[in-house]
Amino acid sequence: MLKAGIIGATGYTGLALISTLLSHPDAAITLITSNTYKGKRISDIFPLLKGRFEDGLVPTNEDHRDKCDVYFLCLPHGTSMESARALYNGKALIVDLSADFRFEDLRIYESAYIPHTAKELIPHAVFGLPELYRDKIKGAKLIGNPGCYPTSAILGLYPLLKAGLVSGDIFVDSKSGVSGAGREARLGSLFCEVSEGFRAYNVGVHRHEPEIQKEVSKLADSKIMFVPHLLPMNRGILTTIYSRLKEPLKTKDVLELYRKTYEGEPFVRIMDEGVYPDTRFVRFSNYCDIGLKAFDDGRIVIISAIDNLVKGASGQAVQNMNVALGINETTALTGLPQYP
Repeated sequence: MLKAGIIGATGYTGLALISTLLSHPDAAITLITSNTYKGKRISDIFPLLKGRFEDGLVPTNEDHRDKCDVYFLCLPHGTSMESARALYNGKALIVDLSADFRFEDLRIYESAYIPHTAKELIPHAVFGLPELYRDKIKGAKLIGNPGCYPTSAILGLYPLLKAGLVSGDIFVDSKSGVSGAGREARLGSLFCEVSEGFRAYNVGVHRHEPEIQKEVSKLADSKIMFVPHLLPMNRGILTTIYSRLKEPLKTKDVLELYRKTYEGEPFVRIMDEGVYPDTRFVRFSNYCDIGLKAFDDGRIVIISAIDNLVKGASGQAVQNMNVALGINETTALTGLPQYP
């Protein structure tokens, strides 16, 4: 039985990891940390865990090296890299849910975030999008879990990019539930600031844009324009992507390309022609649903939907753990979306 530690366990991603790992037959949660709630039981913070998982929280800033077989870092960027440096021993697996190990080129990371203080670990890190990098993830000891918006955008674009069919710029329009902003109290996340409204934010400067761009640039010369929006709902991301094909194609032919590209992928579902994804039908699941429409003049619209806390964060982190450690990839992740 693998010993799993969650460093920073009291945020939304930490709770989602706990919920997932409690049903994992090959892993047991043996360490949960929080500086804010140290000394409290996790069930005091999240009463839904009462009677099921009531372990105590220990300080994040203690020495936890060599305590676990796998560590999930649910910490802010900057803090996470320091924890990874303290925990990395080449034996235990570290899955980082921050942005600190998502970039092979530190210049891109530092232009969007802060100076990196664990540069020596970058050569060991793998970008953890299994549908693209499964072979690299196998056996890895440090995985940079992708961001939620990039997951929805990259999976939506990948088949077209891989086939070399995209022409010109790509416009990525994403809408997210409020849990994407995290559990910390922020003015912009208050009920009265979100309810009854719908707004764009960080237009042209969102830190997920360079993460999407660096993956697109591996396959095409296209430039990305990314605009995120905040929806008055708890969870879910709907991403709509606009671009052009090098030559017009029928919708059914592009859908067939997507089905072939993602054949055998357990968590990517391609919609039928005329059917488009809905966040309601991926909630609490590790699925990414993709639908699209191609126009006679070469324009194309691709739509993807994920749960930002599952496929966009904690579910994908467990998927990465499964792949890295040779466990069946779908273990603990086969739950159906919850509806209504």
